[in-house]
Amino acid sequence: MEFKTLRNIENSFRQIRLYALVFAVLCISVVGYAVWQSYSFAEQQRQKVYVLDNGKSLMLALSQDASINRPVEAREHIRRFHELFFTLAPDKDAIESNMKRAFNLADKSAFDYYKDLSEKGYYNRIISGNVQQRTEVDSVVCNFDTYPYAVRTYAKQFIIRSSNVTRRNLITSCYLVNSVRSDNNPQGFNIEKFAVIENKDIEVIER
Repeated sequence: MEFKTLRNIENSFRQIRLYALVFAVLCISVVGYAVWQSYSFAEQQRQKVYVLDNGKSLMLALSQDASINRPVEAREHIRRFHELFFTLAPDKDAIESNMKRAFNLADKSAFDYYKDLSEKGYYNRIISGNVQQRTEVDSVVCNFDTYPYAVRTYAKQFIIRSSNVTRRNLITSCYLVNSVRSDNNPQGFNIEKFAVIENKDIEVIER
């Protein structure tokens, strides 16, 4: 009888140890899960940026690696330059305003091309002939494997006169280098070695 009582006591201690072990493992698991969730939540919060909108309200923005958007910004930089540089109206002030904004996106190579056209009387003919020139960029091909980034742009020009519309093929090349972002250069690129590879008439449509 005494032996049976000792055996029951020993079994009870084993069960208590087992329950204590299971409880300890459960507690460690809960604490580990809570810590992991805390770090995960903190990481998600670091991806959020709150911006004060004119001192009135908080706007939520998501932070991300700036390099992810560089190809998109590069194409937009090139597209914007071509729209400013090649879209012309028969107004001297409008032309000079567009050129000034375009020169903020490029180096001296763009100014040299403008100066060459100006010396040949191109812009004077635009003004005197009341000619509108519009440019549509079809595609921008950028090579981001090497720096500076080589770029080739394919576009169409529409030269609109009172009697006809001339459609031209426009292909240009340049290199992009990283620059400082500003109000005049929001993408933070600068165009170097700008050159027009091809600019020839495709068709003339009578009006």
